[in-house]
Amino acid sequence: MLAIQAAGGPKRKLVALEMVERGIARDGYPVLSLDGEQIGTITSGSPAPFLKTNIAYAYVPTAFAASGADVLVQVRANQVRAKQVLAPFYRRVKK
Repeated sequence: MLAIQAAGGPKRKLVALEMVERGIARDGYPVLSLDGEQIGTITSGSPAPFLKTNIAYAYVPTAFAASGADVLVQVRANQVRAKQVLAPFYRRVKK
């Protein structure tokens, strides 16, 4: 940990993604900037029936994660738009 801090901190960050368009991001799919440049990789993704959407986690550069910008996920031959959201995806209502 000290070595990582001495080198300027972590180079990438785990972000939560919610798919805006139709498509399911799966483990290993590339994450692209809106310009089409590969910036990261999906670590896990799945449909979320309770949320009525598809969700995923991905590693992206820390500067890109801080911006909160939308991304594209390469799902087979299609580029599907996704937005960064706060994790966890679901928060229970306090009684």
